[in-house]
Amino acid sequence: MTGSRLWPADRGDVPALRDFLQRHVLTSMFPLSNLDEFGLVVDIADHPRATRFWLEQGPEGLRGVLGLTVAGMAMPQMPGGDMGAAARALAGQEVFGITGESGQVAALAQALDAGTRPLRMNDDEPQYALDLANLVIPDGDSRLVPLDETQREVAIQWRAAYEQEVLGETAERAPGVAARGVAEWIAGGSHRVLLQDGEPVAMTGFNAALPDIVQIGGVYTPPALRGRGLARRAVALHLEEAREAGVRRATLFASSAAAARAYEAIGFRQVGRFTILLFAQPFVVPEAADG
Repeated sequence: MTGSRLWPADRGDVPALRDFLQRHVLTSMFPLSNLDEFGLVVDIADHPRATRFWLEQGPEGLRGVLGLTVAGMAMPQMPGGDMGAAARALAGQEVFGITGESGQVAALAQALDAGTRPLRMNDDEPQYALDLANLVIPDGDSRLVPLDETQREVAIQWRAAYEQEVLGETAERAPGVAARGVAEWIAGGSHRVLLQDGEPVAMTGFNAALPDIVQIGGVYTPPALRGRGLARRAVALHLEEAREAGVRRATLFASSAAAARAYEAIGFRQVGRFTILLFAQPFVVPEAADG
């Protein structure tokens, strides 16, 4: 087999692996957060987000990283790297999706010869970033509270709707997927609910978090309450809380023009594009997937 080669990371590679991902932190929040929370798959292999990593060596050191979660999400961080080598590294592995910087996701999907596979989702979104010193907090008398048992049921309903509306989940599967996700959020303290006159009106959270930067995800407002600035206030209040805890930056992806306007109103500016690609069915990568 010609071309470059990726080798599996082991514990001794973790410092270099983390340093490389940190240099591309805005598009590496998912693999970095997984690495910090679960270590390598050699350390823990029974959580869906536990991640196996492969490394690409260049003339001046590490030049690319490929992650694959236990659940089958491929996460390339290989700017200018050899996606054919990434496809060869994934041979024999089950993949259900690819996520990362949009150009890299497209290149890896091509190397995997995945263009004809039915998709559940192919969402190319603008990515935004914010220095929290520039955070704008909208006025209002609504308040933010941690998501806990008192809001579990409404959070499950909202998340199930989000799973269908944004992530393409089926109506049959969405409630179960939502219930598992909300249970993790409550246990991890990652999400918040906005209350107006004591009633829940919006939800926000961090889907990846490092000591100095957070990534916002799962923002939701019920359809009947949209257009009132509730989501932007929820996000801003959560980021204010994070800033007080020492976080300096935030990033997120905007799923619609309305969402983009809301995030820009609190200070976010576009820095690139990010793709979440989900296949209708997981598949095992064949040998010589890059042809």
